[in-house]
Amino acid sequence: MHNQFTDSTPKITLNPDGNEPTDVCIANISPRERKKRQQFGIMIIAFGVVILAALLLTGADKLWRLPLFFVFSGGAVSIFQALDKT
Repeated sequence: MHNQFTDSTPKITLNPDGNEPTDVCIANISPRERKKRQQFGIMIIAFGVVILAALLLTGADKLWRLPLFFVFSGGAVSIFQALDKT
């Protein structure tokens, strides 16, 4: 039986100071899926920038920009997840 948590699994040590016991984070997403997640995040942020530019150029009310917070947040979360390998 193959154990998915063998020593060949890349690990990230979460203790930059080195003065306490460390927690180990095992990557639970493949490099291919991380790349897809990062590309999706970049695409969502670019989409938000295009919408923001359109709102600014048309002189739309400032309240119409408020929903873009969710667009930019979603893109950022996707990129952070890809970089954190989760």
